[in-house]
Amino acid sequence: MGNGRKAIQSLIFSVLLVVLALPALAGGVCRDDQVALRGDWGQARFTVELADDAPSRAKGLMNRDSLARSAGMLFVYPAPKRVGFWMKDTLIPLDMIFMDETGTVTRIHQNAQPHDLRPKMGGDAIQFVLEINGGMARQLGIAEGSQMRHPSVDPDLAAWPC
Repeated sequence: MGNGRKAIQSLIFSVLLVVLALPALAGGVCRDDQVALRGDWGQARFTVELADDAPSRAKGLMNRDSLARSAGMLFVYPAPKRVGFWMKDTLIPLDMIFMDETGTVTRIHQNAQPHDLRPKMGGDAIQFVLEINGGMARQLGIAEGSQMRHPSVDPDLAAWPC
């Protein structure tokens, strides 16, 4: 009787280990400081700073004279809304990748130029915006329909859940 109980406990422990390892086996554990993108073009990963409150979203990447090649900033809004950005105090060219509540790319503004006061509109139902170095989206092939993986995307809605 004791051997049967130990076998069941061992089986349960093994299943639990596999279940806990699934996120790592599926492409890595989701982290607040990393964004993964995928599409027909392949996959890319960026180390990001989060702009998830009004003051950090207002400041964004202003007054920075450089951005590491694999870095960016992820703007997170509490709910989908009409979103637009300008480049008034931004010193470096940026690509703005606009995404809906599922983390699906709906629009990309390529190579926004420093100090430009014209708004770059993302659309009416935007919840996430990823800013990366200007020209990087085109270089990697990131396109509309690409999907983002990040813990800020509601797992029940996510096109590519964590």
